[in-house]
Amino acid sequence: MTLEGVAEATLHECAIVSTSGTCLVMEGCGGRIDGCRFERADRALFANNSSGLSIRGNTVRDCANNGIVVQRSAKGYDGTIISGNRIEAIRADGGGLGWYGNGINVFRAGNVVVSGNVIRDCGFTFIRANSADAVQIVANNCESAGETGIYSEFSFEGAVVASNMVRRAATGISVVNYDKGGRLASVVGNVVRDAFVRPLPEGGGQGYGAGIAIEATTAASGNTVEGCPRGGFVLGYGNYLADVNLTGNVARDCRAGVVVTVAKSKGNALISGNVFSRCAEGAVVGYEWEKKATGDLAAPGAAVFPGITVQGNVLGA
Repeated sequence: MTLEGVAEATLHECAIVSTSGTCLVMEGCGGRIDGCRFERADRALFANNSSGLSIRGNTVRDCANNGIVVQRSAKGYDGTIISGNRIEAIRADGGGLGWYGNGINVFRAGNVVVSGNVIRDCGFTFIRANSADAVQIVANNCESAGETGIYSEFSFEGAVVASNMVRRAATGISVVNYDKGGRLASVVGNVVRDAFVRPLPEGGGQGYGAGIAIEATTAASGNTVEGCPRGGFVLGYGNYLADVNLTGNVARDCRAGVVVTVAKSKGNALISGNVFSRCAEGAVVGYEWEKKATGDLAAPGAAVFPGITVQGNVLGA
């Protein structure tokens, strides 16, 4: 089904199933899609250049490449609300590095709210916001993704990632791509468990395994991370780290509590008031790209790097 230029479209308790294409395509539409069922398709819903669109309380299941896609032809205000949907079994049959296999994909659409969705079994990502300014990703319950669970990436300004439950993703939450201008975020009150290491999709060995990764103009507080084979928190990568505050978090049973880049002379990171327990490699460990470069920076007498402050953390056994 395709709708074009419908200012106040309403689809309520409809079922669109078993199609080789997209169940519902909306071009330049507003209105509401609620209580519908989209199953056995390439994509469930594709909304481009929307105006006042609400996507609530739908069931999306068994899609070959993506679940709900909200995008714009160019970056700009969109304001779509994606809330209370149940999304599961989203594959990535088309391959690629993340443009397929997403439960919810927001691309270039600003001021979008993604909240209260239950998402599981996605080939790549539960929620991927790419070049999406002022996005809010709040209170979603997510389990089993093949790559990064929740992404805010590339050229975005402004993101809130809060109160989400993320389990069994290769990396739990990633707010990154400062090299492309990605910056300005708050990552608060999330619970991330059971990350895992897997081959990098572009080749070149194994990767992932982190709980929460952040890079620029970002505060992360009140998050709890457990069971991450790389690090509970990853701050920056290589030369990309600026104005990061990691305060009041918990990391347990991770290889390192925090992996922070020391490849740059000034990183501007505050790591303060966190609890680190059973982190075998150390509470706070410096890396240069993929290479471990320091001992535990939270230990007495540890090396000091300009711009990186490590203080007042609690270190468990």
